[in-house]
Amino acid sequence: MAPRPTERDRSRRVLSQNFLADPAAVARIVRAARPDPDVLLVEVGAGRGRLTVPLAARCGRLVAYEIDPVAAADLAAACAGLPGVTLRRADFLAAAPPAEPFDLVGNIPWSLTAAVVRWCLAADRLRAATLLTQREYARRRTGHGGRWTRLTILTWPEYAWRSVGTVPRTAFRPVPRVDAGILRIERRPEPLLSPAELPAYRRLVEVGFGGVGGSLAASLRRHHPRVDGALRALRLPPETLVGAVWPEQWLTLFRLLRV
Repeated sequence: MAPRPTERDRSRRVLSQNFLADPAAVARIVRAARPDPDVLLVEVGAGRGRLTVPLAARCGRLVAYEIDPVAAADLAAACAGLPGVTLRRADFLAAAPPAEPFDLVGNIPWSLTAAVVRWCLAADRLRAATLLTQREYARRRTGHGGRWTRLTILTWPEYAWRSVGTVPRTAFRPVPRVDAGILRIERRPEPLLSPAELPAYRRLVEVGFGGVGGSLAASLRRHHPRVDGALRALRLPPETLVGAVWPEQWLTLFRLLRV
């Protein structure tokens, strides 16, 4: 007979907690995050500090969020001798972004991935976010297999999305059902479109992903009668599905339709 789940087990499930247990995986994430000693670093879902301690060794200031009181107690003990670390036992998603430029890293609760990504994209001073997500989420957001999502295309002029590694499920305790991916979201130093162009570009993307007619051309014809000529210039067949259009093609399409 299987043992009855403890209160701690139930808490882990509610909080989607899968703690890193593999030092090699920890080192891989720290390398991907590229901590800058001159830039504030925010850690989400710090847990017991497996990432916090090596991150703190490579950055000047780190603010670590952990909402679980049991994990937060272990985190405080692990960071007791690290003066550059500030611990916050609070809900990260309810926190205001720092008023200064900052980077973000985290082994985030997978059930909250979409909410954490939205928080990051809304933070005006964020430079880059390195997030440990489900592998499929990281692949989907970065065009794996030539398929692109609405969110990636919408934000591409301002953010670069990259999948920078895989962490096997065996690197976690408890072991989740799927592998993890390291997703890197970087704010571009110079946007690919001007601030004045961005609203029109976003409207184009929203219409394109509207799903009318089953193809990108069918969706866009309602508002852009010249879309067929633009697609020919891009060498895209009229039956091309919206998810198969690369970010660079979206930018060119926008410019062609704006002429």
